[in-house]
Amino acid sequence: MSGPLVECVPNFSEGKDVRRVEAIVAAMRTEGVRLLDWSMDGDHNRSVVTIAGEPAAVVEAAVLGAGKAAELIDLTRQEGVHPRIGAADVIPFVPISGIKLEQCVLLARQAGLEIWRRFGVPVFFYEAAAARPDRANLEEVRRGQFEGLKDAVRKETARRPDLGGPGLHPTAGACAVGARKFLVAYNIYFESTDVSIVRAIAREIRAASGGLKGVKAMGVLAHGRAQLSMNITDFEVTPISQVFRKVSNLALRHKVAVAEGEVIGLLPEAACEHNSDWMRLLSGFDPLTKVLEQRLGSPLAWPGEA
Repeated sequence: MSGPLVECVPNFSEGKDVRRVEAIVAAMRTEGVRLLDWSMDGDHNRSVVTIAGEPAAVVEAAVLGAGKAAELIDLTRQEGVHPRIGAADVIPFVPISGIKLEQCVLLARQAGLEIWRRFGVPVFFYEAAAARPDRANLEEVRRGQFEGLKDAVRKETARRPDLGGPGLHPTAGACAVGARKFLVAYNIYFESTDVSIVRAIAREIRAASGGLKGVKAMGVLAHGRAQLSMNITDFEVTPISQVFRKVSNLALRHKVAVAEGEVIGLLPEAACEHNSDWMRLLSGFDPLTKVLEQRLGSPLAWPGEA
């Protein structure tokens, strides 16, 4: 594939019904777009899809996925441990090659406009695409989640969407569309069900609490174990090995054992630290399928594709 290459990693608020998720992924099938990865998590009730391709085609694929999600997901009946404001909760655009972050901002704005125009789902812009400084942080956009936000947008003008509204879509909520650098979604499981310990560890490592730069973290109960769910937004500044060492030391202090780790979505090669402790603990990690650069040359078949 020649020319500019952009990645998009939509997160959808459905992780239990495989038929719904397959339908959403299949709706994104567009000429010039490769399906690189998709996964579901029932406890988080969330699915994460990774696509890449020519910029305009990736925008169209993301818009189509958001529309199918709005059709199939009813947030008034959806529950999970992961915060969310929309059926298509977040849609970030990430530069891979031949394109800059500033250009991905324009792609995010185009996608947001089409999501509102075609499907009536209001849009918030976040990270580099934020239209206001206070919306650069996704956590601020998602404050209160769907249930709290649907009331807040009608009472507080400062909480209203950047496109559409003032009210949210009655069942699909709103969509946060952004542009950012590569993000690593990294989870650590512990040999414990005590979520309070993991929440204490999350407080100590997250950047917002004065911890590690570029680290977002929360503690949840997932798959019968306490899980530290993290987004590492700048692995060049804070390598994942540094995050793992900090978490391991805190785990020792709290007398809880680290069991295993997992990466949601793909890892860029630059984030890989081969033979490191954190990579040795990854569950089912195969570089051929989980490293972005390798997956680009061997994409997945789209659901329903012969």
